[in-house]
Amino acid sequence: MDRQIEKKIWTRKRIILLSSIGVFAFFILRFIVFGDRSSKYNVQAERITISTVEEAPFQEFIPVTGTVIPIQTVYLDAVEGGQVEQIHLEAGSFVEEDDIILTLVNARQSLELQGHETDLVREQNNLRSQYIEIERNRAQHQSQLLDLDYQINIKKRLYDRYSDLYPKGGISLKEYEDARDDYEYYVKKRELTVQNYKQDSLLQNIEIENSLASIQQLERSLELAQLNARNLIVRAPVSGQLTSLTPETGESITSGERIGQIDVLDGFKVRVNVDEHYITRIQNGQVGEATYSGQTYRLVISKIYPEVVVGLFEVDMEFEGEAPGAIRRGQTLQIRLQLGDLSEAILLARGGFYQKTVGQWVYVLDPSESYAVKRPIRLGRQNPQFYEVLEGLEPGDRVITSSYDTYGDIDKLILKD
Repeated sequence: MDRQIEKKIWTRKRIILLSSIGVFAFFILRFIVFGDRSSKYNVQAERITISTVEEAPFQEFIPVTGTVIPIQTVYLDAVEGGQVEQIHLEAGSFVEEDDIILTLVNARQSLELQGHETDLVREQNNLRSQYIEIERNRAQHQSQLLDLDYQINIKKRLYDRYSDLYPKGGISLKEYEDARDDYEYYVKKRELTVQNYKQDSLLQNIEIENSLASIQQLERSLELAQLNARNLIVRAPVSGQLTSLTPETGESITSGERIGQIDVLDGFKVRVNVDEHYITRIQNGQVGEATYSGQTYRLVISKIYPEVVVGLFEVDMEFEGEAPGAIRRGQTLQIRLQLGDLSEAILLARGGFYQKTVGQWVYVLDPSESYAVKRPIRLGRQNPQFYEVLEGLEPGDRVITSSYDTYGDIDKLILKD
């Protein structure tokens, strides 16, 4: 009789299978809980740039380009309009102060000048006639007074004698009254003559004063006309080089028109274009450095032009000390314009990473330098070589500073030899 064989549940095969499943599940759970789930990307170590964070003196400056110009440029503007009669000096000539550069002619001004001269001569002649008339009147008045005084003396003697005779009955009443009336008449006539002379003299003095005032006005007008005539001769206001002269012989020039310029060659300055981003940080007295023929020169900002054109504004910088001997007008200089004082700071070398991260994070190498992980940072000032690190990095940290464009949002970079 057959015996029923009892079937075993925990066979060797099943135990091995379940054990394998358990071990696999353990490793899966461990990876989920403790494993590195960050995204990774393999990079070739020789294709990246690695920089070491350091603490060192930091000078914030920006590179700017300047053009050498004369220390002073004097522009020539036509004070008076006219036609170019003669050009005495050509552009490029060296001039001394007061040298004649060109001559203009102006027919209208010539006529005005002659008219002012004629008016002045006429008024001066009129004044001389008035003086002659005054002298004639004075002589005539003195003659009249002389005659009146003579008559008064005669009449007074007769009147005095009749005044003695009349009470004694020596003369009649009529003779006495006639003598008295004659004497009083001449006395009053003299008084009236003196009064008329004073009035005439007063009127003549007023006319003289008016004539003198008119002459002074005519003299001022003549001086102005003569000055305008002199302005038709264009002279060099300073010594230097006549670098520009635009008119041609026979050309008509209007008043105020720019006709040229003179560069004063006593020294040079540099006209610099600066990005408008820095306009609030630029002040007179700030310094910069430029290298010319292997030698470094210091320059100081002397003037700021605040008008912004196409995102740039201009400043003038002058050499501190002597300018380079061989420098010439129109040359360009690369200048390191300082924006702050020298100070200690934690520094990170500039690199292509900034275009991707805008200075908000970088890849920092592990001490084994086998991989790099993303770390948030904060940057401050900068110059063409370094960024100032405010947060996130310490001296000695090793940072990938080359471009991050191909990494996307990868958290970890695995460095491969």
